Amino acid sequence: MFENKIAVVTGGAKGIGRAIAEEFQKEGAKVCVIDLLPGGYYVGDLANQGVLEDFVRKVLADYGHVDYLINNALPLMKGIDECTYEEFNYALRVGVAAPFYLAKLFAPHFAPGGAIVNISSSRVRMSQPQTESYTAAKGGISALTHALAVSLAGRVRVNSISPGWIDTGYAVYEGPDAVQQPAGRVGNPMDIANMVLYLCSDKAGFITGENICIDGGMTRQMIYHNDFGWRLEK
Repeated sequence: MFENKIAVVTGGAKGIGRAIAEEFQKEGAKVCVIDLLPGGYYVGDLANQGVLEDFVRKVLADYGHVDYLINNALPLMKGIDECTYEEFNYALRVGVAAPFYLAKLFAPHFAPGGAIVNISSSRVRMSQPQTESYTAAKGGISALTHALAVSLAGRVRVNSISPGWIDTGYAVYEGPDAVQQPAGRVGNPMDIANMVLYLCSDKAGFITGENICIDGGMTRQMIYHNDFGWRLEK
């Protein structure tokens, strides 16, 4: 499906990003991964403007254009009690500023049918304590998605995916961890990778500006103490 297409994947060395990169490769795409971990196409810190510019120059020098940009890199997660001002800004640079800047730098070089997919989080809809830096970054990339979709209308489709609980080790859970989810299981990276490839394909040609939540239905489930077997214990 993606023979000789050029796919850029940030944070593609492990976890969800690795699954996305591998699925693109299986479908014939040439994948340019940028990550802090060594061994991939480009090693560098997405929070650094110079790194982003050098990475884009390399991709364009090697291939001349880009078809798909997948902004997947993981922002820092720290809460209000411990997160410093610098750490909070670092999370926003990785999670929001880098996706924006990569989209800006690649915008003139997208081939026809190009697509951007941003990896957000179900945490844009709900929170746990002490997650402010990560949640703010994910909220930012969700809003950035529909803004870019409008600005790049007619040139590049832009969508985001909000994963819920995804076990990047492909562990299979039983008991309450699985049963609490309306889908009956915990997710794995392929649940996200499959949607990324769909959103980049011509089959999704009428979808742009959308945020698709893949969380086994958890954010649609109303939970009240003593209702339907749910109990709050503190």
